[in-house]
Amino acid sequence: MFSTKLSIAQLFLRIALAVTMLSAVADRFGCWGNNAVWGNWTAFEGYTRTLTFFLPNILSKIGAYFATFCEVVFSILLLIGFKTKVIAYATSILLLSFGIAMTIALGVKAPLDYSVWTSVAAAFLLAAQNKFPFSIDNLINKNK
Repeated sequence: MFSTKLSIAQLFLRIALAVTMLSAVADRFGCWGNNAVWGNWTAFEGYTRTLTFFLPNILSKIGAYFATFCEVVFSILLLIGFKTKVIAYATSILLLSFGIAMTIALGVKAPLDYSVWTSVAAAFLLAAQNKFPFSIDNLINKNK
């Protein structure tokens, strides 16, 4: 049985991963004003192009849209706790791909500055869990 401390920590981990990804998405659409890294979609596409310099331009643009779509969908599913294990694995793979691309294109320091590896580890830790209190998954399993 899960302890209350572990249940709350796991919930916080889900929220932290989701909010971190949603914050990055919000930045791409100018929601952070003067605190923005990209500030707009065009700048984000340029950044994606930098990270995916080895791809044709059209694939880089598709990558920007795909990454954003995944971040939004994964964040929502993490917040509500639906298919949590699968989504945590998917999140870890997505973030791992960001970290690898950042390391190749920008050097070792960039993913460290943005705590990408910490987020990858957090997503893998969440994926390693077998029960997900405070989630839709938990409600579904109780009804079985």
